Amino acid sequence: MSIALEWKKTKRTGFFLTFVAGGLLAGAVPILNMMVREKCYVGRKEPAVDIILNANWQLMAMLTILLLLVGACMLYHTEYADNAIQRMRTMPKRECGLFYSKCGLLLFMSIFLVFLQALAIYFCMVHWFAYTAEQISVLIYNFSYTFILLLPSVFGFLLIASVCNNMWIPLGIGVVCIFTATMLPTNNRWLSLFPFALPFQTYVGKDWNTIRMDLLAAVVESMLACIAEGIILKGRRALA
Repeated sequence: MSIALEWKKTKRTGFFLTFVAGGLLAGAVPILNMMVREKCYVGRKEPAVDIILNANWQLMAMLTILLLLVGACMLYHTEYADNAIQRMRTMPKRECGLFYSKCGLLLFMSIFLVFLQALAIYFCMVHWFAYTAEQISVLIYNFSYTFILLLPSVFGFLLIASVCNNMWIPLGIGVVCIFTATMLPTNNRWLSLFPFALPFQTYVGKDWNTIRMDLLAAVVESMLACIAEGIILKGRRALA
């Protein structure tokens, strides 16, 4: 299976428009916040990028992972609708290729979301603050870091969606996972490595050891999701 083919499947689902609308909404959060509460932020001593991210990132991250959850459910719903995935299993192609193609498409949309949000933060820095080249570098590092921390959510949501025929079941499970992540204590280092809690982290204000642990956890959790998908597919074939 190819990413281009997966893209064609989504043309009638509203997949792209969902990500565009959601990405614009997430990007609008810091801009609207600055417009309404400008006096609360302008004039503070902290770097501009720190101020904007600390004030807005939790809501932006929530919208981002909710979009990824909806996207994952939509991608697999197109397969389970009218038993398309059962017919696909009779073809000589491996089903794991379907999973990785969907991962590739959702990763591409993750880059799109991260790019829109970075542009929104940059606009706020330019319009309301005096910023330096160093802060621009921090902004780039932050959103590169953010993209990697989104990987477990991408692979995890697609893993959950691939297991369930009914789209509402993985959607409900995903929502529970997201809200569980928001209730975990932020001062507990190990709980903060929960796959769906990682996207709420930001690069600013962290030491290198913490950043390295977050990145390592994101990569390991993504690999575990891929391994789990392979085991589930083998189990299905054995039971078929």
